[in-house]
Amino acid sequence: MIDENLIHRALANPFRREVLRWLKAPKEHFVQGHIDLARGVPSNAILARSGLAQSTVSAHIAALVEAGLLDSTRVGQWMFLSRNEDVIRTFAEQVKSHL
Repeated sequence: MIDENLIHRALANPFRREVLRWLKAPKEHFVQGHIDLARGVPSNAILARSGLAQSTVSAHIAALVEAGLLDSTRVGQWMFLSRNEDVIRTFAEQVKSHL
C-alpha cells in the first residue's frame, strides 16, 4: 500500500523530481568509471551533481525514501539509491484513474 499524500509532498519539490529523473537514466547523468550502477547510484554522486549542501541533499533523499519512491541499499559505508519502479507505477496508475 502506498501513501499518496506522502508521495505528493515528496514530489512537490523540484529538486526531488530532478533526482527521480536522474535515477531514471543513471548512465546519462552520472560518470560511470568507478561507479557500479547495478546497485544504484551512490548518494555522494547525487550530492556532487546537485551542487547543494550535504544536509540539504540528505533531507531530500530521506523524503523520497520515506515516500517509497526510492530504495536505499547500504554496502559498507556507501548508500546506493535507485527508483522504486513498483511504487512509481502504482502511484501513476492511481493518479490516472482518480483524477
